[in-house]
Amino acid sequence: MTGDQLPKEIGTDRPSRSVSPYKAGIKSACPNCGEAPLFHNILEVHEACPGCGFDLSSADPGDGAQVFVILVLGGLCALLGFVLYGLVGMPIWALAVTLGVFALIGSVALLRIFKATLIALQFHHDARQGSTDDCEAKP
Repeated sequence: MTGDQLPKEIGTDRPSRSVSPYKAGIKSACPNCGEAPLFHNILEVHEACPGCGFDLSSADPGDGAQVFVILVLGGLCALLGFVLYGLVGMPIWALAVTLGVFALIGSVALLRIFKATLIALQFHHDARQGSTDDCEAKP
């Protein structure tokens, strides 16, 4: 199913999107139907939705998801490190192992969520590569 087959919003030329991009992102679901999984392994996006057939081949969140994960997880790891070392008195070796495991598991989990959210927002707002054709004056 392509964007042309979606129902139109009233009074606009944009296709109607009934699925919230944030709910689809948190569930890592298709941005069109909101039900089928977006990824076919840990972080690879399907070419087309297995549920509704929506074309996902142009989905490209770039490096945006990684930047958000680094900022969020870095802050959480720093806060957790201060608490575990300062208040609990955890030894440095145990702190390194704990924070390493936390960062590894947290980065994969958050990367799926942020990547799916950015893809869902991209489709929700019909974002695409700009071209010189967009700059031409319309009569």
